[in-house]
Amino acid sequence: MDTATRLRQTVISWAAGDADTPAPAQAGAARALAAELSLRTVVLVEGVSDRAAVEALAERRGRTLSAEGVVVVPLGGATSITRYLRLLGPHGLDARPAGLCDAAEEHFCRQGLERTGFGAARTPGDLAALGFFTCHADLEDELIRALGADGVQQVVDDQGDLRTFRIFQRQPAQRERPVEAQLRRFMGTIGGRKEHYARALADALDLARLPEPLDGLLSHI
Repeated sequence: MDTATRLRQTVISWAAGDADTPAPAQAGAARALAAELSLRTVVLVEGVSDRAAVEALAERRGRTLSAEGVVVVPLGGATSITRYLRLLGPHGLDARPAGLCDAAEEHFCRQGLERTGFGAARTPGDLAALGFFTCHADLEDELIRALGADGVQQVVDDQGDLRTFRIFQRQPAQRERPVEAQLRRFMGTIGGRKEHYARALADALDLARLPEPLDGLLSHI
C-alpha cells in the first residue's frame, strides 16, 4: 500500500473517530505519513467515484498527485466536511484544503470552511477562491453533460454494458425519463459501477473542454 493510500485511510479513520485506534495515535500516524509525503493539499470530494475522476484527469494531464503532495479524500457524505476540515488546520495536518461539492450541498462546504477558520464564502466565486468548486448537480451530471448522451452511451458500449443499459431503459420506472437521467441511475445500480464509470468517462473527456468545476479544481491544486 503506497503512502498516499495509507494517509487517506488514516485520515478517514481519524475523522470517523475509529474506536479501535485512539485519536492521538491516529493523529500521530497521519502526521507521520503527511511528512513522508510532503503533504501540501488535501482534496475533499463527496465519494470514491469523484476521487476516481479527479485522479484520472490529473493522470491524463501528466500529473502524479501524490508526488506533488496532494491526496484526494472521499468524505462519504457532504455533512462530514467540517470534521475533515478541522483535521487540516494548524493543530492537525496543517494542509491546504480544496475540493468539489454538489450544488444542493454547497452550504455544508461554506459552513465548514467558515467554522474551521479557512474563510467565509457567500458565493460560488468565493468558494472557488478558497479552492472549492461547485458541480451543477453532482460530478456524474457534469461528466454526462460534457460528453453528451451519445458520447456517454459510446463509453457504455466500449465497456460492454450497452445491452444491459438497453434492458435497464425498458424498466417501467425508467421509460419516461430523459436518457441522461437513465444513464446516471444506471451507473449507480451496482456496487463499484459508479466508480468504474467515473474513471471511464473522465478518460473519454476532451482535455481542452473539461467541466468547469474539474478544470478549476485541477488548476487550483
